[in-house]
Amino acid sequence: MMIHVFLLLSLCFSDYGFLPVASLGINYGQVGSNLPPPDKVLDLLSSLKITKAKIYDTNPQILTTFANSNVELIVTVENQMLAVVMDPQQALQWVTTHIKPYFPATKITEISVGNEVFTDDDTSLIGYLVPAMVSIHGALVQLGLDKYIHVSTPNSLAILQESFPPSAGSFKSQVSATMSQYLQFLANTGSPFWINAYPYFAYKGAPNNVSLDYVLLNKNPGMVDPYTKLHYDNMLYAQVDAVVYAMFRLGYSGIEVRVSETGWPSKGDPDETGATPANAAVYNRNLLRRQMRNEGTPLRPNTKLEVYLFALFNEDMKPGPTSERNYGLFQPDGTIAYNVGLSALSTTSSTSSSSSSASIFLTSSADKAARTGYQSLVYWMFVYLLAFQVLLRQH
Repeated sequence: MMIHVFLLLSLCFSDYGFLPVASLGINYGQVGSNLPPPDKVLDLLSSLKITKAKIYDTNPQILTTFANSNVELIVTVENQMLAVVMDPQQALQWVTTHIKPYFPATKITEISVGNEVFTDDDTSLIGYLVPAMVSIHGALVQLGLDKYIHVSTPNSLAILQESFPPSAGSFKSQVSATMSQYLQFLANTGSPFWINAYPYFAYKGAPNNVSLDYVLLNKNPGMVDPYTKLHYDNMLYAQVDAVVYAMFRLGYSGIEVRVSETGWPSKGDPDETGATPANAAVYNRNLLRRQMRNEGTPLRPNTKLEVYLFALFNEDMKPGPTSERNYGLFQPDGTIAYNVGLSALSTTSSTSSSSSSASIFLTSSADKAARTGYQSLVYWMFVYLLAFQVLLRQH
């Protein structure tokens, strides 16, 4: 009887999102003037039950702070370093300096070699990419770390020549030669193909032609790929499967596709259609719900899609349009940036040395009555447990 009660309580907590989601991570960017120190960020991630994060460098303060925590980290070789780490000796020096001193206390699971290299304004980076990845992987092999740390790179969806319908997915001809080398590296090392996928951009570009419900992962009729007859009820999954088909066309079928970035801005310039707190809340809430169900895409339904949400914080120093500075779930002080449909309880103090904490759970809305009902359920379950224990003692 006691086992059944505890199982029921576990299900209650699971339904409200207290349990970690294994396939969900978050991007921890640092391009801000007033972001909290890494120890406060770690407290925040721990309270959110988020156990995966990606950073865009190898900040030693972060790597040191995250030691002996349960957070897995993806770190990055910056684009400007690719030409340097092409040299195997330089790559060995880089890994020896930036990775080895922190591993395994800090759970570094992957090294991203560059970011969106195939679509960078500096086209020379494309030629550096695969040699740099090979050298970094070779350094990991030399140090006995290759079994624990993968090597890959995040890619913009702009690498695709065609993405609709998903089965027409293909890479742009100008990147196909290097792309084949890159895919061969991933196949040889068992590493994933990462994609930065933002349905928001598609909606912003053609708001009259793209269904808002389709891009927000809301309930909608969706679309059927005319060639495969697979049904897609959201654009994110269609974008991921388009990448899978593009790899098929180059002869690679066994590489896992993961989403290194996706999100929705809560604020934008006048011409940035759809960048509102309401849309950001709906997109992120629906994404989290799907991640809690460990969903796969229509093409790969039995493979849960790993997704890293962009981003943890609003970053006020990022260049570009207003939206670039407003993808965060949180403001730098730890308060929620908007009502994401996540109920957040945070405690912050500028005069206290105590750390900030936030407790987040998933709800269908911010409805207080629902939360009260849940709290009441938990309360009565514990009353029942106490009564049951008393009965046991009497017998």
